[in-house]
Amino acid sequence: MMDAAPQPASSAAHALFTELTGAAPVGLWSAPGRVNLIGEHTDYNDGFVLPFAIEQRTHVALGTRSDGRIRVISTVDPVPVEVPLVDLDVLFPDGRGDVPEWATYPLGVAWALLRGVGAGTASVTGVDMAIASSVPIGAGLSSSAAIEGAVAIALNETWSLGLDRVALARAGRTAENEAVGAPTGIMDQMASMLGRADAAIFLDCRSLATEIVDLGFADAGLELVVIDTGVAHSHATGGYAQRRAACERGAAIMGVTALRDLAVADLARAAELMDDETFRRVRHVVTENQRVLDTVQTLRDHGPRTIGNLLLASHASMRDDFEISVPELDTAVDAAMSAGAIGARMTGGGFGGAAIALVANDRVETVKDAAAAAFAASGFASPTAFTVRPSWGAGRDA
Repeated sequence: MMDAAPQPASSAAHALFTELTGAAPVGLWSAPGRVNLIGEHTDYNDGFVLPFAIEQRTHVALGTRSDGRIRVISTVDPVPVEVPLVDLDVLFPDGRGDVPEWATYPLGVAWALLRGVGAGTASVTGVDMAIASSVPIGAGLSSSAAIEGAVAIALNETWSLGLDRVALARAGRTAENEAVGAPTGIMDQMASMLGRADAAIFLDCRSLATEIVDLGFADAGLELVVIDTGVAHSHATGGYAQRRAACERGAAIMGVTALRDLAVADLARAAELMDDETFRRVRHVVTENQRVLDTVQTLRDHGPRTIGNLLLASHASMRDDFEISVPELDTAVDAAMSAGAIGARMTGGGFGGAAIALVANDRVETVKDAAAAAFAASGFASPTAFTVRPSWGAGRDA
């Protein structure tokens, strides 16, 4: 089941495809971005996360070709990128610098799918793909997973690969890790693939087991406001990789496979064994895992109006222990709370991007105005604020 309302990005993808090829596409597919309600930097530590898919989506218009080549074009770059399918193994992972960065996402997914199914290229057809998106880039809403999901589900059908949604999410993660070079976990891809309306996905990143958790925002009269700071970030930069390395170092010191295997009660011993920075990185992940579990239980027992303190504690941990917030994100959270939000936190990998605020319907505009005023007072560029609603995962639109 897909959202019925058409989005401008769908028309843009269709038009771009027609402009590129002079023909209509054989199909249109899309996948959503995501908001992570809570559970940041826990995914690659085999931990727990609670994301949901959003209405903003990336759209792919696709047509087949008979020459064994793959060509991609995007509204972010008017120059198409074209390579033979047989050359994808040469391009990735070491030759990714030979194509523009945006193209490594769709081409990387094609490479990961072919490698994963062991099909080579003999049994698949060449394709043209035109991509357009309404997911803000660099805002922490996983525009990358939306591209990966849309391309993966389009190619899975076009090439008759028969892969399930978890396998497609894995292919997206492989593309991001090895083709793009960003050391991310699998949360984003799973959320984009498995999203449901008015629900979040409680994901165990070790087993990939999922549970659908009803959020109940609509019944509670709540909206989730995204405050995009406009400070762009990139997971392929050093800060993210340094945090991941610190987590791996902490797990090794504690003699566990991953930080998932530690409980809050283990932190006292960790503090004795680690330098201060490594300990604080570990403390964030361990306490964040517990906050995810507490949020799921609180939603089930008491509803969404009672999770505000957990969101605030998550932000404080990311700001102070993991040190991935920036002044603009802190300002957004403080402004939202001062304007009556139930809870707020930065979302995404950090170093920029967006904050989220859980807000009563009648306070949405007040929160948006407060964020704009606080940014102006601090001398920051104006933020972009908008609401998002939990929505459906990847699928075929036409």
